[in-house]
Amino acid sequence: MIPKELLAALRTIEIHTARLANEQLSGTYTSSFKGQGLAFREVRPYQPGDDVRTIDWNVSARMNEAFVKVFVEEREMTVMMLVDLSQSERFGTRRAPKARVASEVAALLAFSAIRNNDRVGLILSTSKVERIVPPKKGEKHVMRVVREILGFTPTSVEPRRLRDKKHQPILGAATDLKAGLEALVGVSRRRSVAFVISDFYAQGFERALALAAAKHDVVPIVLTDPRDKELPDVGLAMFEDLESGESILVDTADPRVRAHFATAMKRLAESRRQLFSKLGLDAVEIETSGSFVRPLRDLFARRARRMRTR
Repeated sequence: MIPKELLAALRTIEIHTARLANEQLSGTYTSSFKGQGLAFREVRPYQPGDDVRTIDWNVSARMNEAFVKVFVEEREMTVMMLVDLSQSERFGTRRAPKARVASEVAALLAFSAIRNNDRVGLILSTSKVERIVPPKKGEKHVMRVVREILGFTPTSVEPRRLRDKKHQPILGAATDLKAGLEALVGVSRRRSVAFVISDFYAQGFERALALAAAKHDVVPIVLTDPRDKELPDVGLAMFEDLESGESILVDTADPRVRAHFATAMKRLAESRRQLFSKLGLDAVEIETSGSFVRPLRDLFARRARRMRTR
């Protein structure tokens, strides 16, 4: 049985994102992603100006006149969504936690995909690969994908108190994005469009991301919260790392503390941007406090413009 609260949340997301997919993203999504290639459709008589390389010599010999092959783009695609639901995704100080925003983003992308007759699959990842939903078509399948994300309950694991060489806690200690990316490479044989939805607070996933990008059209979707970038001045406050379980008392009234935090997070964000740029990935950042539609629409529009100029 599905809890009433989950059903209500599912219904809200279904109504909202299905409408947005129709009204906001229908055109830009279609023109942003290439199909699997060209598929043969028919032969027709040769016309002046046709590329001679498309002549079907077997048919031409039988018919005693030149015929050319006609190809059309094979539009149907497979869209895979790798969603990070590690403990850090529970964080969110504004409209919703990152995990809820992840479900809304996934629903919008999935509804956009099925309206283009594409198949949608899902990989859920935490400190391990939790669930894999094979790609299928249809609105019923989309709602299953969203239900898997919204209703996900991680298996209880012991917090991982990992430290670096300077004995400092490691960010994203209980996030194994590497395993999720390896699963993406393993389960999807054909080239797919792969949306990786995460806050990217993880370690050691860079090589796995490069391998996934070599096989698929990978689009990182970075979930952020305003408090990821700066600390508020609230005096002495106890902070808990959701992934390691460690707590620390911080004097947020000290401007040096706030400046150090802001600098460290800027450095992390810049390192992430450089990685995406090096791999040639189109990335988008979505804040828990703002619209998740506008950044996606802008991303698709940029891709569509680039594809038209090629």
